[in-house]
Amino acid sequence: MSETRRRYILHIDMNAFYCSVHAAEQPEMYRGKPTGVAGSVELRKGILVTSSYEARARGVRTGMTVRQATALCPELILIAPNFDLYRKYSRGFMKIAGNYTPLVEAVSIDECFLDVTGSGQFGTPIEIAETIRRRVREELSLPCSIGVAPNKLLAKMASDMRKPDAVTVLRRRDVPTLLWGKPCQTLYGIGAKTAEKLGRLNIRTIGELAAADERMLTERFGVYGAWMKRAAHGLDDAPVQPLSEAAKSIGHTTTLPADLTEREQYRRVLLNLADQTTRRLRRQSMMCSTVQITIRDPSMKTITRAAGLSVPTDASDDVYKVACRLMDANWQAGDPVRLLGITLQGLSPKQETAVQLDLFSYEEAPKKDKLVTVMDRLRDKFGEGAVLTAGMLSDDPSSLIRNKKIRGTSLEKDFLREPDPDAENRY
Repeated sequence: MSETRRRYILHIDMNAFYCSVHAAEQPEMYRGKPTGVAGSVELRKGILVTSSYEARARGVRTGMTVRQATALCPELILIAPNFDLYRKYSRGFMKIAGNYTPLVEAVSIDECFLDVTGSGQFGTPIEIAETIRRRVREELSLPCSIGVAPNKLLAKMASDMRKPDAVTVLRRRDVPTLLWGKPCQTLYGIGAKTAEKLGRLNIRTIGELAAADERMLTERFGVYGAWMKRAAHGLDDAPVQPLSEAAKSIGHTTTLPADLTEREQYRRVLLNLADQTTRRLRRQSMMCSTVQITIRDPSMKTITRAAGLSVPTDASDDVYKVACRLMDANWQAGDPVRLLGITLQGLSPKQETAVQLDLFSYEEAPKKDKLVTVMDRLRDKFGEGAVLTAGMLSDDPSSLIRNKKIRGTSLEKDFLREPDPDAENRY
């Protein structure tokens, strides 16, 4: 089991990213204090998205409810998410990483892989990692952990070994000493369910997995079984893949702070989702030809329904109308809704998309486009709340789905969530 060529891979993991960003922006309020970012700060059953290291020292963990976290740490400072701010800092550290290699693969908003095999002009891989860590600290006031290894798997494992604000090297020859005694679930790419299945086969450590019969693993787990054995030996051939192709879809989902049962309630949520998705569509100068909605009830039953558009669009009202039609056709009024999402598919560059205008609307279309452009610019400059349509505001002041509440939940969950510890097919 040997890799065909020597590579040098870095994995950058921003430490407690959301909390660290707020500490960088307002150090007098948050730096050195126990903080937590929660999807719904006002509701004690809201879920903690992340917490600072000061809060973690008190037992606070991601995924806890606000009630649980504040019981452990009464002085915990709760912060509502600021999506624009997180993107700004994410672009900042990705830009620094890109100064040392064009081979940067963004895994999520707060982590990325770098292939620095051909970056010798900037120093050794360890020197490059230390330089990046220092620059992120000095230029962005953020801590990060960086793993240095011959492949993505070990680089990710290395960055997890020392936190916060550290550089760790993990070589293949170190795998038996440093990893084989650890539980299988600590191997990047193996989740709790797979670890449980391995345990039933008396395979509980990475070392036992490395020694397991590959044929047996393949019979039980398919090709994933063969991958696990290679991974246990520290082998991984997956390349660093820079994002070079245009996105194939754009979507947002939101887990609601309370179950919705009324038609007008979920229509207001759909309006906000349509606004957010088409706004990102316009930023990328794209058009969509299909609208898909996702609906989940309190029992976690989830359905998706999609419909094609007669004419490609980047307009929120077009997407909203289709989403409402799909919702009305597939959901009974009175049934509780726990999560809603809109995904735009069939994307194409706007300048290359032929749009046939209606005879009665062709004169109004340029005016409408100009108005939307102005609104987007205002919101880029002054924030998402600078311009709202009437439908985004609730008539009921006590409603749980006021615009500010929706923007304070997980409206952009799919882009901001921390890496899923149970994701089992990373490579």
